[in-house]
Amino acid sequence: MRRTDPEDHGPVRYGPPLPGQGLPVLPALGSVLAAAAGPAGAEPCGGGPELLAAACAYWNRRGLPATADLVAAAPGAPALLLALTGALGGDVLVPRPCAAWWEPQARLLGRSVFHVATPAECGGVPDPYALLETVRRIRAEGGDPRMVVLSVADDPTATVAPPELVHETVEAAAGEGLHVVSDETWRDTLHRAHDTMLLSPAEMLPDRVTVLTDLAGPFLPQGWPAAVARFPDNDLGARLRSQVLDVLTVLGARVAEPVAAAAAYALGEPEAVTERLAAAVRLHADVARAAHRAVVGAGALARPPQAGRHLYVDLGPFRTALGAHGVGDAQDLEDFLTARLGMPAPGGHRFGDDLAALRVRLGTGPFLGTTDEERAECLTAPSPLELPHVHQALTLLGSVFDDLRDDAQRWESPR
Repeated sequence: MRRTDPEDHGPVRYGPPLPGQGLPVLPALGSVLAAAAGPAGAEPCGGGPELLAAACAYWNRRGLPATADLVAAAPGAPALLLALTGALGGDVLVPRPCAAWWEPQARLLGRSVFHVATPAECGGVPDPYALLETVRRIRAEGGDPRMVVLSVADDPTATVAPPELVHETVEAAAGEGLHVVSDETWRDTLHRAHDTMLLSPAEMLPDRVTVLTDLAGPFLPQGWPAAVARFPDNDLGARLRSQVLDVLTVLGARVAEPVAAAAAYALGEPEAVTERLAAAVRLHADVARAAHRAVVGAGALARPPQAGRHLYVDLGPFRTALGAHGVGDAQDLEDFLTARLGMPAPGGHRFGDDLAALRVRLGTGPFLGTTDEERAECLTAPSPLELPHVHQALTLLGSVFDDLRDDAQRWESPR
């Protein structure tokens, strides 16, 4: 019998985190956190005045008007999504694949989760026709769909949804009475910001969209958990925020004061923060493009990465060759590539993809080195891809995929 979920590969405890920055902490952020570390207390539930004001200003600069009474903060986006799911009730729809942490929130509350296919050009946003058909089927079977979670700049696929697709999908969701939760963690990590149009669902349907942003995406280290939510400016938004604050209070989910100070500083986007973010985005974009060239050049499939610090690779063309190595599903593939690359390669099943599909998410952070000195050097080098440790890691990636290509060619039937 095929293994699908052994104890040492559990989907929750062993699920993959957000793709890390792989970079030393920005000194200015560290100084702010250290200066606030004296009392070592916690913010009020939902965030203190300075953090909420900084979050409002952050969204206002992006054309999303926000006021403190319709914003909440928590120690990480999962806590906010859990609270939102509890407040909204009903069944939850997500794209396939989706961020690894979305589905467990709903499952924890006993909610049914339904995956909806995405279009060929991107991930993160359900195909509108597939969404309508899924809603119809759920209701025909006695379900109660109330919420769809999506991401216009996506983990795991690293793609950015075209504005026209966002329009169609959000309109379809609104027509069916669904509340849209837009995870915009990666919106500030666009690889070609001047050439990529990102549309937040809250811009087109402000009355039915809640926006989530985990600050570990653009600004903070993963070990400093902080996230913010922006609710609709209406009675629904006020009610949702109140219910979310109730859940956060029950969970004791408060942002530590030093982390809140660093988060507020980062959300203010001073020059030190924006310069580091721009440099980090350029670096990860360069590495992502190089990794994409390596895997696609060997014959694997992957959409060109447009945002974030990762790419999503389909090794289906190597299925026969991988089978000779004992790889038959995404968990086997995760184990196989993690061992050969010496870096995490979570399988697509972690993101709600089919276990039988041979897909993985590769992060760019591990390519930047193993010490703070190596990682810092990547930020200042004129050609970071030529640094020995980066070049070596990318060469290993290419070698592993080239070997799979060669194995696949040997397994091909003679014509």
